[in-house]
Amino acid sequence: MSRIVLGVGGGVAAYKSALLLRALTERGHDVRVVPTASALRFVGAATFEALSGNPVSTEVWDDVPEVAHVRIGQTADLVVVNPATADLLARAASGRADDLLTATLLTAHCPVVFVPAMHTEMWLHPATRDNVATLRRRGAIVLPPAVGRLTGPDSGPGRLPEPADVAALLQVVLDGGTLAHDLAGTRVLVSAGGTREPLDPVRYLGNRSSGRQGWALARVAAARGADVTLVAANVEDTAPFGCRVVPVGSAGDLRSAMAEHAPAADVVVMAAAVADFRPTAVADTKMKKGSGSEPTAVALTRNADVLAELVAARPEGQLVVGFAAETGDADDDVLGHARAKLARKGCDLLVVNDVSAGQVFGRPDNAVTVLAADGTVTTVPTGPKDLVATGIWDAVVPRLRTRR
Repeated sequence: MSRIVLGVGGGVAAYKSALLLRALTERGHDVRVVPTASALRFVGAATFEALSGNPVSTEVWDDVPEVAHVRIGQTADLVVVNPATADLLARAASGRADDLLTATLLTAHCPVVFVPAMHTEMWLHPATRDNVATLRRRGAIVLPPAVGRLTGPDSGPGRLPEPADVAALLQVVLDGGTLAHDLAGTRVLVSAGGTREPLDPVRYLGNRSSGRQGWALARVAAARGADVTLVAANVEDTAPFGCRVVPVGSAGDLRSAMAEHAPAADVVVMAAAVADFRPTAVADTKMKKGSGSEPTAVALTRNADVLAELVAARPEGQLVVGFAAETGDADDDVLGHARAKLARKGCDLLVVNDVSAGQVFGRPDNAVTVLAADGTVTTVPTGPKDLVATGIWDAVVPRLRTRR
């Protein structure tokens, strides 16, 4: 169990902090909420106390014997400010200590994460940009805001990311993963999910991919500053914040979308499970049992090799990352098959999943081995898929830097 301080700034998005609090406590963490006085105008202290089981204070005078303005930060494993308003970012950057939250930020020895939320004009203002840069330079993690509906009719960058995204990223930090802002200015294209090849208007050939690892790769890339486009094949989860989503269905649809968006990308990650084959013919009406149209066999046609096509057409300097779901057999083990695939495909990195005995698909945890074309092998141990995603990006970033 980790001790988390949840700071809450005084913006309308403060209502989402209650949902984040619930998500963190459900993961087993001990959370103490430290709101600003303005935050309590949006969400009452009773709500935070009921959900956390801990007292709520805003001022350094509320519990003088505890010396709360020092002890809370000193004993925390993580401090997160959600939402972090423009005013709160400014006060934190200038080192103010005029309430319990800002004092806590000055005494914390643990990772500190700011989750901004404000109107677009405030987020883009040079003063806010300077404050964010200052906090990052000092070692704080400042997530980029989501893009979407703000208060009133306004829309744009400045929306608070959804609690599920924030909770997943905070777990990465608690587990020792990095959310450094090292992908800033990088254009990333990620495919995720599993394609479906229609048999008739009702049925299809598919696979077991949930898309969660691709989702995690996109979410972590966005958190690390990348400009992310996510080609999503039949994934029902809410899209990660900070990502443009291109929904696709079949392997042909995915092939077209990747070919359209890949030329502008600095990194292409093919995490989707793309069907190798499709039915040669698709029935116009539902095939029914006992009818003259009942099939006795399904003829299959090979689909195009999307990864190989992307490698062949990539512009100079682009880094291509493939995925391989492998099992061992009489001919070779998992890594042997993966090395052969890496050589055959010609990509820069190949992320290998051992899917023997039902591993990986649909499960919350994963473990991968990253093979590089230069022979380097990186093992990413078992952990939540967002933590695995940080390990994969950690293998990508050094290679990306050499190409710039």
